Amino acid sequence: MTEVLYHWIGGGPVAGTSERTAPVHDPALGVVSKQVRLGSAADVDTAVGAAKEAFATWGRTSIARRSQVVFAFRELLNARKDELAQILTSEHGKVLSDAGGEIARGLEVVEFACAMPQLTKGAYSLGVSTDVDVYSIKEPLGVVGIITPFNFPAMVPLWFAPIAIACGNTVVLKPSEKDPSSANWLAALWAEAGLPAGVLNVVHGDKEAVDALLTHDDVASISFVGSTPIARYVYETGTAHGKRVQALGGAKNHMLVLPDADLDLVADSAVNAGFGSAGERCMAISVVVAVDPVGDDLVDKIRDRMGKLVVGDGRRSCDMGPLITREHRDKVAGYLDVAATDGAEVVVDGREVEIDGAAEGFWLGPTLIDKVPTTSTVYTDEIFGPVLSVVRVASYDEGVALINGGPYGNGTAIFTNDGGAARQFMLDVEVGMVGVNVPIPVPVAYHSFGGWKASLFGDAKAYGPHGVDFFTREKAITSRWLDPSHGGINLGFPQNQ
Repeated sequence: MTEVLYHWIGGGPVAGTSERTAPVHDPALGVVSKQVRLGSAADVDTAVGAAKEAFATWGRTSIARRSQVVFAFRELLNARKDELAQILTSEHGKVLSDAGGEIARGLEVVEFACAMPQLTKGAYSLGVSTDVDVYSIKEPLGVVGIITPFNFPAMVPLWFAPIAIACGNTVVLKPSEKDPSSANWLAALWAEAGLPAGVLNVVHGDKEAVDALLTHDDVASISFVGSTPIARYVYETGTAHGKRVQALGGAKNHMLVLPDADLDLVADSAVNAGFGSAGERCMAISVVVAVDPVGDDLVDKIRDRMGKLVVGDGRRSCDMGPLITREHRDKVAGYLDVAATDGAEVVVDGREVEIDGAAEGFWLGPTLIDKVPTTSTVYTDEIFGPVLSVVRVASYDEGVALINGGPYGNGTAIFTNDGGAARQFMLDVEVGMVGVNVPIPVPVAYHSFGGWKASLFGDAKAYGPHGVDFFTREKAITSRWLDPSHGGINLGFPQNQ
């Protein structure tokens, strides 16, 4: 009998009112491993109710106690991260080393959240007027909703939930139904760390559950990561219902390669950034912008390195695993036909790769396409797979104009040995996260993650200082206390008659 994954509400598994389910696949085997319940609006209401009830106590729990729970969770997660990595690989398909890297980045945010007593301190101004002081405090919002994508089923919940919880909020998490088990695993680990029942709830589901969160009167905020069209929908719907919303969308990240760059470093970086996690990440480098005359040499170096990659089951010693579903694999593979039709050169065809895994898996090997026209959908679309495009330009200025002319502004990188050029690029480029000889410039946890333009809706990025501000609201207090000699209370001090 196929296992059915339930929701996690009020401290334990709950079947919910809806009997609708969705299949969860093992992408490397091409088989259904379990079914997941798809929550109804009533199930979301139950979870929000549990979170609202828990907030009455958790929101007033001392910050010292909240930090102790977060630290205990950190210790448990660090000790059992290999167990979580196995879950990630079995449902997403990424190789175990990628899964371990995902957890490590999530742990950074947990560790950042352990410092919440320092991060939520207010300010105090003494004597702004005669006997008048002003000070500020940060308070939690209440019940917060978190909607996370399939490509990082552990890391993205860890971007948001630890900070929200440490700030005193309670959470309803709606993970992707494609790889949902890690959310329940994390919820159980939080409970083991001492988090009270109802502070973190998990409702699995599809659009019905999402819409219920976006419109629920008792949900104060929404945090989202996913594609740009859905990010826009989440932002517009959530804000229309009076919620604070941070919605991180898609990307088309470029790597600008100047003629003086170390091409061996560039080729290594392009392969790692383009094909890690099968290219299913919003910070993947999908376009290499080569300033001639380096294009031919660079393409040769990238192709040579791609030939050494082993594609197969992520539980074996492989470099890249399958894509998340068969439908997504077929969609990504379809861009190779588009490339040929549009006049690009398919240098390495991922459909021809040898696989170290079951034939039924959702396989597409690393793909390299050269001389991609910027009018082609291979260039304009966020493909979200192991497809690396090369575009040739004649100058630095042409490359920057190409990057700035796109609708997205998530991440970008420049490779050069010229410090002045790198500094100029940092100032010229209209992108939220910039790497200098670093292909995937994801900020560490004490900075904040997020892009510009169609890559971010709302004015709050993920984690770091933005995360603390997003999950708290400031209250300013102006006070005056009369001197006891003006008729105040008797403090009981001895008096000399």
